[in-house]
Amino acid sequence: MLNDSAKMTRAFYRNRPQTGLLLALCMVMPLVFGSGARAEKKYDTGASDTEIKIGQTMPYSGPVSAFSVLSRVMNGYFKMLNDKGGINHRKINFVSVDDSYNPSKTVEQTRRLVEDEGVLAIFAPLGTPTSLAVRKYLNQKKIPQLVVLSTSSQWNNPAEFPYSTSLSLGADQESDGIARYILANKPDGKVGVLYQNDDYGKDFLKGLKDGFGDKASMIVSEQAYSASDATIDQQMVSLKYSGADVFVNATTGKFSAMSIRKAAELQWKALQIVTASSISLKNVLQPAGLDNAKGVVADIYYKDPTDPQVQNDKDVQAYFAFMKENLPSEDAKDTNSVVGYVTAQLVAHILEKCGDELTHDNVLKQATTLQSPPLGMLAEGVTINNSPDNYLPFGTALRVVFDGTKWVTVGPPIKLKGK
Repeated sequence: MLNDSAKMTRAFYRNRPQTGLLLALCMVMPLVFGSGARAEKKYDTGASDTEIKIGQTMPYSGPVSAFSVLSRVMNGYFKMLNDKGGINHRKINFVSVDDSYNPSKTVEQTRRLVEDEGVLAIFAPLGTPTSLAVRKYLNQKKIPQLVVLSTSSQWNNPAEFPYSTSLSLGADQESDGIARYILANKPDGKVGVLYQNDDYGKDFLKGLKDGFGDKASMIVSEQAYSASDATIDQQMVSLKYSGADVFVNATTGKFSAMSIRKAAELQWKALQIVTASSISLKNVLQPAGLDNAKGVVADIYYKDPTDPQVQNDKDVQAYFAFMKENLPSEDAKDTNSVVGYVTAQLVAHILEKCGDELTHDNVLKQATTLQSPPLGMLAEGVTINNSPDNYLPFGTALRVVFDGTKWVTVGPPIKLKGK
């Protein structure tokens, strides 16, 4: 039996079919649109409603293990984000594994990250020979290999390897700028070059010669070393006695400190220019001896946390606050810590821009359409911009000279080749 209220309700809808239809639609529409909203979320392996799993290879052991601080800072940054709710309500699962700066081990570890761990993308692996060893594999799998920490010019090749980008000055960009600096300041100089005998070093040497153009004969000595060498003493002696009065020091890791110190021991008073990967106060200049590094020239694109001139900068203060709270045992004044911090910010920015479409192709799209993302600790006047047909991130850099205690900026930002 229906009560009086139920009878009245049934009669109301029987007499007003349009109203009943509208109410029925109102009941159905949320289901339809709700289902559509859920369908808009797109995931590839490594992503879900709750997690984004990303991978990385890093030399926690081996000849360039000092760079592993990059990953420790990145991990600290992601942990901080996770504690605040993650990115778009998803926690970052950052799987960083040791490859000892050994390409064969990089291959093994990268396959593990992709095939066993199921990462969405590889972010910020370190090294030219190591990252090149897996580039073809990752591109065939269409797994993004992004913001690689390598200065090889080979990372700007979107036609052949669209899934691979870097977060460094290209070796050809940096060496071209060094060549122009030498031509402007020591046009009659004799140049000696120390470089790593791998793809990065060879790219750098070629870029230097291209930068000199018809003045390439200024290079009077080219000395190569291997990352497995115990010393570079022989190469340094050869460079000094070549008669070179300009020393282009294109080394990495411990070899940067060794070469700066050896030049001082040999009393070789050449104008010395180092690459941006060799400006760390903690890992390069202090082991080399600060007095030995006085007068060294470099191009940089990050703020130097040791520079008294930027201590009141809001980005520098935010960086120090982050390091103190999240990584108190790490050296906040180490420029490698700064690079790790900026890299983590950029990775987070890319993932945030992906929204609910966490697919390989959308991650790549966001990583190759960067337009001055808000990254703290980039040097004044330096921005990151790229496009699907030009993956080079930096168009400008700052030229600096080490005065024995800190890096001092010389002149306005310089424009870089290729942008």
